[in-house]
Formats: sequence, structure tokens, C-alpha cells
Amino acid sequence: GRTERRRKRESERASSKSNARNVTVEIGSRDRMMLARGGPRLVGRRAYGGLRGSASRTLSSKEAARRATMTRVKAKQHGGMQEDAWVPFTLSERTKVTGNTHLYRFKLDDAEDSINLPVASCLLVRARIGEEQEDGTKEHVVRPYTPTSSATTKGHFDLVVKVYEKGVMSKHFGNLKTGDSLEIKGPIVKLPYAANMKKHIGMVAGGTGITPMLQVAEAILSNPEDKTKVSLIFGNVTEKDIILRKELDEYAKKHPDRFEVFYVLDKPGFFWKGGKGYITKEMLQQRMPAPSNENMVFVCGPPPMMNVISGDKAPDKSQGELKGLLKDLGYTSDQVFKF
Repeated sequence: GRTERRRKRESERASSKSNARNVTVEIGSRDRMMLARGGPRLVGRRAYGGLRGSASRTLSSKEAARRATMTRVKAKQHGGMQEDAWVPFTLSERTKVTGNTHLYRFKLDDAEDSINLPVASCLLVRARIGEEQEDGTKEHVVRPYTPTSSATTKGHFDLVVKVYEKGVMSKHFGNLKTGDSLEIKGPIVKLPYAANMKKHIGMVAGGTGITPMLQVAEAILSNPEDKTKVSLIFGNVTEKDIILRKELDEYAKKHPDRFEVFYVLDKPGFFWKGGKGYITKEMLQQRMPAPSNENMVFVCGPPPMMNVISGDKAPDKSQGELKGLLKDLGYTSDQVFKF
């Protein structure tokens, strides 16, 4: 009778508390896993994933609708591009820049759209060109690229790619023809940049490593409120290999007090008046801002150059340990950023 009903209610309350504890543990462990994999952003995206019951299904449905709306808005903001989904874009033009470097122009669906890329961000490109898998398909190869077109350019965006002998993705670019498409995701912000966050930014670039530098320099110099000074050392093999030179020289001419560029060639011609050989400690000491928390040095280029200047990035693409000439000159890891 009455005693039996009381025992049943107590049993149900105990069971409810136990389930609540289990849910708490599940969410906590899931959060820790997400933090380990990708930080707070992933935790936020999965925040409702550990809940159970009809209430959570209603919440998940609302959350899914909200996210779908946000995805459409963001995609529209970036010319149809999405941060967490691969979208195919069609190659509309291919133009030779130097012997083994081409500009690849990809069209947007709407001629009035722009990709509106944030400063110091890139796009990810992927293609099935890796090793063959058990099911007969090839693995995806993914590489980051920085557009050279302005963030507000309408109807298209440009990527400048140099074909390297051992470059799997760059060779794939070399084989592309107009009308072909590539899967692209983005924008991916590499370094949150704000106007005047540093007094003086030094840049050391090699080859197509100039593309993220140009993006940052353009943002700084086009903003009247940003008083940051920029000093660039740009290394190449020959004078013909210098890409985007016209744009760089125009910036130097238009903003002589805020932007300077020094070209260095491995194989200079007889009449070359710039730097000769490889980028040296003396060049860095003379042309880069002094080690200080008010200044910063950006580095981007092929692995051999990175190893000498700053040490390459870690295998997981994090910044890795600061090494090389910049460390020898007294810079700290907080004062150097590797693109």
C-alpha cells in the first residue's frame, strides 16, 4: 500500500539524480575531448551534443535551425564560401606570372559578391590527389593559400601558386584548366589582426610566401587610422621570380614613411643592386624592427628558408619552437609569427 508507493517515489528520485550525474559526466568528458581537439570553438559547437531526452531534442532542433541560418549568412558574407564546409569553385582564368608561377582566378556565383576575407586569414584547398586507399579512391590533400585579390574584389578571387617539383598540390594547380573546379573552405583566420596592435611589423618572405604579407600590408596601408610601419625583406632565386613586385613597389612609392621593401636574390644578374645571396643575420638586424613587445616579425616561405630564419612550424601546423636567426638576434616566440 502506502509504504510501497513511498519506496517507489524514493527509487525514482534516486534514479533521476543518478541520470543527472551521468549527463554531467558525459558533457564534461566531451568538452575535454573537444578542447583537446580544437579548443573552445569546438566545445561551443558541440555544447548540446551530450544531452539526452525530449527537451534536448527540441533544443537541438532550434540550435540546428539557428546554425543553418548563421551558415547561410556567413556564406553570403564570404561570396558563398563556408568556414566548416567544402564548396566547389570554378576556375575562370589562368594567367602566367613567372616561369612556373600562375595566377588562378576563381569566380563567385554572384558577380556582386566578395569573399571579404579578414586580415591575416587564408583559404583551405583540397583535392583527391594523395595516396590510394583500400577502396580505390585517393586521399584528400589539403593546403592553405592566401588570395592576392582584395578582400572586397567583386565576382572573383585570385590565388597565386608556384609549381614546386615535390609539391603535390602545386602540381595539381599546374594541371588545372579553365572550367575545372576545386573544393575550398574558409576563411581561416591565422592571426587576429587589429589596427595599431604593433608599432612596427617586420616581414620576411620567400617565393609565394609573399601572399599573406601583401594581404596584411594592404590592410595596414589602406587604413588611414592604422599608423603601423612595415618593413619587408623578400627573397627569390632570380629577378624574374619576384611576384607581385608591381604592387609592392607602388606601396613603397606611395607610403615611403610607412612601407619599405628590400629584395634579395640567390642568383642576381650583373646589374642587380639589391641584396645578393641568402637572407643573412646582418640583413635582418639592419632592416627588421628591434626585438620588442611593441614590434613583431612575420615569416613565410619554403621550409629551407623558414628553418634558417625562424625554424619551421610544428608537424601539427602550430607555431612550433622559435629557432634560427631571429632567435639568435634576441626575438622571443611572442614577437614572431610563422604563416
